[in-house]
Amino acid sequence: MPKRPSTLAVPVESRILILRHHRVILDSDLAELYGVPVRQLNQQVKRNGDRFPADFMFQLTAKEDQILRSQIVISSPTHGGRRYPPYAFTEHGAIMAATVLNSHRAIEMSVFVVRAFVRMREMLVKNRQLAAKINELDRRLETHDTAIQDLIEAIKELMAPEEMPKRKIGFRLPPAKS
Repeated sequence: MPKRPSTLAVPVESRILILRHHRVILDSDLAELYGVPVRQLNQQVKRNGDRFPADFMFQLTAKEDQILRSQIVISSPTHGGRRYPPYAFTEHGAIMAATVLNSHRAIEMSVFVVRAFVRMREMLVKNRQLAAKINELDRRLETHDTAIQDLIEAIKELMAPEEMPKRKIGFRLPPAKS
């Protein structure tokens, strides 16, 4: 049984970004995981363009590229860096890239990439469930707060001494006979 590099799953998850409301992995990270140069990955993708529709892969805009350069320290284009914005591959695009590369390493690593995307999806679902539970608790506390406030008011009313009718001071004459 071949040795499975399970330690690679963590770096894969850390390379997944959220761009345009999609979880994606950049071409440079994907090429590194698959053990091929970025140039070769992009070349194979271009040769098999019909396998990569817009929901599998897209190229970053200049603005997105600039934001990523400042966030994850990609080298500057003026100092030997990339001359064009990178491609972002969705989960399906990353799997498709493994099929067009057709190397043993690419196929092996595509399993880890898929598992990383699945774990990320599970984490997001758990976060949503946790947020829903927190909201439900908050609503319950609000209703409990009003109920507690009503109880406190009722207790205060019960604790307040009843006002006794005041007795008149002085001598009372018996009723007059007519």
